Amino acid sequence: SSCGTFGRAGLPVLFRQARRAGLTVSLDTGCDPEGEWGGEELLELLEQVDVFLPNEGEVRAIAGEDDVEEAIRELAKRASLVVVKRGASGAMSIGDGRVIHSPAFRVEVIDTTGAGDSFNAGFIYAYVVREMELEEALRFANACGGLSTTGIGGTAAQPTLEQVLSFLEARG
Repeated sequence: SSCGTFGRAGLPVLFRQARRAGLTVSLDTGCDPEGEWGGEELLELLEQVDVFLPNEGEVRAIAGEDDVEEAIRELAKRASLVVVKRGASGAMSIGDGRVIHSPAFRVEVIDTTGAGDSFNAGFIYAYVVREMELEEALRFANACGGLSTTGIGGTAAQPTLEQVLSFLEARG
């Protein structure tokens, strides 16, 4: 299990306790080749999630929808906020009832390992910690994910806050 010592069975209790304590709960299901995240168990778990961060394939599989926008709308009935990572196509979410497309930045890609995790960290920092507007947080997260692909390995090119801010400033 990718959930450490808790296992998936313990997540609903853990998430409820975290929310009761006033914490923000985010979830990225990650790669699921065995299909273990499907079904009602995950849909119920999403009701305890503040920020759900699947990629394009995951959101379609979990929602049972071919169309990404429909999948986001479906899962947004459960999770407070659904943010879909789309790699070189950027990211998508729904804010104020409308779908928001945030384009990726063009960078010289060397290795995409960890780009989704970098995106997640950037989004949580921007949206939850800094309380940026959704579109601005998506742009910030796209910068984090994109910059992380410019070096080899999952952490070698992980950008600092200063690097992300400089990158964004240079792009207006």
